[in-house]
Amino acid sequence: MSRVHFHAVPPQKPVARFVRAWTPSLGLWGAGAGVAALYLLSVTPLVKRAFLSKVPVIGGYWADKTPASDKPF
Repeated sequence: MSRVHFHAVPPQKPVARFVRAWTPSLGLWGAGAGVAALYLLSVTPLVKRAFLSKVPVIGGYWADKTPASDKPF
């Protein structure tokens, strides 16, 4: 006659398995969404001034070099 053995599974085991399986995919989607948001918002002056101009190597590309006398506002 066969016996039924109950193997106790700790409650964090399924959660850890789920997190380990989905972390790479969610990380890539999050990075892609962040890059897309920066690309779409790169035309706004607030994003240029607050974030893009402070990027170490390529920040000078977005730096505003227009003299104050030539700005309309």
